[in-house]
Amino acid sequence: MNQLSGIIPPTIGNLTNLVYLDVSINKISGKIPPRIGSLSKLSGSIPASFGNLRNLQSLHLGDNKLSGSIPITIGDLTELKSVQFYLNQLSGPIPSELGNLKKLTYLDLSDNQLSGPIPTSFGNLRNMQSLYLGANKLSGSIPKEVAYMDKLVVLSMSYNDFSGHLPERLCKGGKLENFTVASNKLTGPIPSSLSKCSSFKWVAFNNNSFIGNFSEAFGIHPELLFIDLSDNDFHGELSNNWGKCKDLTDLRVARNNIGGRLPADQSNLLRNEDVVLSYNELESPIPNNKAFMNASLEGNKGLCGNITRLQPCERASSVVKKHSMAKGRKLILITVLPVIGALVLLCVFIGVLLMCNERRVGDVERRDGDGWLSISMLDGKALYWDILNATEEFDAKFCIGHGGHGSVYKHRNIVNLYGYCSNAQHWFLVYEYVERGSLSIILSNEVESKKLDWLKRLNIIKGVAFALSYMHEDCSPPIVHRDISSSNVLLDSEYEGRVADFGIAKLLNPDSSNCTAFAGTYGYVAPELAYTMKVTEMCDVYSFGVLALKIIKGKLLGDYITVVANSSTIDRVQLSDLLDEHIPYLADEVKDVLAFITKLASSCLLEAPKSRPKMHLISHRLSSMDARPPTHVKRAL
Repeated sequence: MNQLSGIIPPTIGNLTNLVYLDVSINKISGKIPPRIGSLSKLSGSIPASFGNLRNLQSLHLGDNKLSGSIPITIGDLTELKSVQFYLNQLSGPIPSELGNLKKLTYLDLSDNQLSGPIPTSFGNLRNMQSLYLGANKLSGSIPKEVAYMDKLVVLSMSYNDFSGHLPERLCKGGKLENFTVASNKLTGPIPSSLSKCSSFKWVAFNNNSFIGNFSEAFGIHPELLFIDLSDNDFHGELSNNWGKCKDLTDLRVARNNIGGRLPADQSNLLRNEDVVLSYNELESPIPNNKAFMNASLEGNKGLCGNITRLQPCERASSVVKKHSMAKGRKLILITVLPVIGALVLLCVFIGVLLMCNERRVGDVERRDGDGWLSISMLDGKALYWDILNATEEFDAKFCIGHGGHGSVYKHRNIVNLYGYCSNAQHWFLVYEYVERGSLSIILSNEVESKKLDWLKRLNIIKGVAFALSYMHEDCSPPIVHRDISSSNVLLDSEYEGRVADFGIAKLLNPDSSNCTAFAGTYGYVAPELAYTMKVTEMCDVYSFGVLALKIIKGKLLGDYITVVANSSTIDRVQLSDLLDEHIPYLADEVKDVLAFITKLASSCLLEAPKSRPKMHLISHRLSSMDARPPTHVKRAL
């Protein structure tokens, strides 16, 4: 309420302890200085007086502590092209007046507490390209007017309470690339317009109640990178159309009713990093290609093949044949069953006597039948002797490390578990050999750590996040690793991260308290384990946060991690304090990505476990960075 004129000086960003700023009712002009963003987070409500800024084109208030409702006066700012209110505490309905902003191309209301339906007035937003509504409490059906926004590239509505069917013609503009409606209450079949949406790159329909024929609803998407349809009620078969998705890296359809045979001709799926088809009704031999040999296929009783956890096809076909013969011979079985039982008991008794006798009189060099090695694709007995010979019966010169349960030895072509051996002389596990060893050793070596540029480090973080998301969300029961640390992340020749060492991992039992003895690596263990001893997925989330920050810094933060984990002090932390000073960064886009990762990792360190994000959400946000323009990377959190 003065006659101040001119611009707001950029040096206002030096007032780091400023908690209240009011320069209203003056004659100030020009731009709001960017450095004002380094001040404390904004709180309180969004003032209705913003509606007087009739020439405003961008309104970015994301990642603050704003509360209350969105004022309807925002609808008077008809020149607005970009609005970002993400990561606040806004509540109440989305004002229908936002439909007046016909020049709007970018609207982000995600990560708030907004409720009620999507206004039908959104159908007026014909220039909208990116619409983010995820992680709110929005409900009702998705109105057909959303399909009027035919320039949409991103439509994100996951983690809400939407119900009913998806509207038709959502992809009529042919530009929709990122479409996510995961974790809602949506039902019904997939609209035919989406089955032919050739622009799709990132799709997440998981955790709903969708129905329909899987082979007809999806697959004609040549640009597709990621699709998650898990936890629905799709039926049908896995069609050959998926072979046309040449860039697909993630295909997840767990816990549906997908049946039939796995298609043999899927050579274009060789780039797939994550194929999850577990807990369906699939039945066939596993085709001999990488896409399915490395897939998650547990819970499909009709599958067979020479991979871990599946029975060999010879045995499966034998079981089927015996089952069909049994239908016509019930009377014969009833007659001869006692005789067969007696013979079996006799054979078992004789076998036990022979085994005991061999253990007494034979040694490992004379015995052929004692080397029991469970490796489905290989001759276990022969490989057992190969391993003994290659390691010269586990000579110390072949030892490459020591773990909590034993020593680690190098062997050619040996972090997939190939098999195990258990006999009187040796107990050992056979794993895939991962060339570059542990991340911990690489980070501690100044020469090797410099080879880990920012892109490699970010890919390692994403890889660990995907692994933990799979363990927590896609395994039944869920698996908690309990010892996520740099020592238990191995890197292959391409610097791809692999989670290893499940020696203290725990299956979560829904009918149990899941309490256990204290275990893990010092510096990575979640604080609640010290006084509750209760294992939850949030223990891994905390460890992931510590690990992510170590990967970026090059070393553990130590006591400084309490500053990063504290919501009241995190704003005082400079990004440069968290980066490895040995690795240069040049582009602003890289700086934005690193800021996003550190922010995400910090949220994993919150003291209250329920306040930490789940690994599924973390992996989704890390992946979504690839689907958005670099200038909007910060918004991904």
